[in-house]
Amino acid sequence: MATEEVPMRATRRGFLAGLLATGSVPALGWAAAGSPGYLAAAQERDGSYALYGLTHAGERVFHIPLPARGHAGAGHPHRAEAVAFARRPGRFAIVLDCVGGRVLHTLTPPEGRVFNGHGVYVDDGATLLTAEQRIDDSAGRIGVWNVAAGYTRRGELDSHGIGPHDIKQLPDGTLAVANGGIATDVEDREKLNIDSMRPNLSYIDAEGTLLDQVELSRDLHQNSIRHLALGPDGLVGFAMQWEGDSGEVPPLLGLHRRGAAPILAEAGPEQIMMQNYAGSIAITDGPAGAEVAITSPRGGLLHRYTTDGTFLGAVHRADICGLAEAGDGFLASDGLGGLIALRGGQPRALAKTEQAWDNHLVRLPLA
Repeated sequence: MATEEVPMRATRRGFLAGLLATGSVPALGWAAAGSPGYLAAAQERDGSYALYGLTHAGERVFHIPLPARGHAGAGHPHRAEAVAFARRPGRFAIVLDCVGGRVLHTLTPPEGRVFNGHGVYVDDGATLLTAEQRIDDSAGRIGVWNVAAGYTRRGELDSHGIGPHDIKQLPDGTLAVANGGIATDVEDREKLNIDSMRPNLSYIDAEGTLLDQVELSRDLHQNSIRHLALGPDGLVGFAMQWEGDSGEVPPLLGLHRRGAAPILAEAGPEQIMMQNYAGSIAITDGPAGAEVAITSPRGGLLHRYTTDGTFLGAVHRADICGLAEAGDGFLASDGLGGLIALRGGQPRALAKTEQAWDNHLVRLPLA
């Protein structure tokens, strides 16, 4: 694929960018891009969009323009290379050189497919997996891209559900897929099957064989499973978004280990303030043990839980959504430009920027 040049606006040593532009040095690691720990999409004050690299202290070390609103990203485990995904359902995923600020490849889904906002590198960075759905019926697919061959399409796997969104790889190589269950008109984002939706959490192997699957009870079939986080001992946390009666107050956090029933965690009276929407999820090893957190930009809340589903408390923050593990705590972002650190439930302001941070903070591998 042809390489497209993009204007560079970043704080880095200029000679590195020059060397990369001429192809004089091999691909560089993340230290050359300012040692970011996270990727985050944002909207600029002028309405344009960009992908940022952020340090653990909330410092912005690079940013690269995007052609439209981004959603999540994926970072290569060794090279300063990232994929920025369009907001779902989307038709672009852009591979970016985070040192030189160049678009290395523009990925386009095959005919009849759209991207769904998330992806993950596997095989030590040799393969990229992308969450996708068929346009005609929203049946889930996982795109398989050969990174070493220039991000060529190698094939696809069945996600074993409708409208897959997030994908994670467990330490044993198994893939966990959040199938949201919602059939969508890709042109106007209209939800087509709310009455009959059936979300699930599917575990599949590298060949796409279904190994295990979790479905919620019938009364919760409108609770769309959207985002995933991995914890200790094979724990998979999943964040949900309720598509049913707004008068209901369903659980928004699920916790699952293969071979066991899922735990559905609730927050008592605080639950109603989440407005039936969890936007992001993360798991960290906190001061008192592992913690799970979910965010609700609609409710302006972050909720904390133990890994057995016990509610620990809430943090109030307007339009909070982006969330990632940060050592023994969390890093969170909001749509008003805020970046905050949380440890033991205590928030600490890191930065107030001009950017409107989008839904997700993506922890970079090896960061």
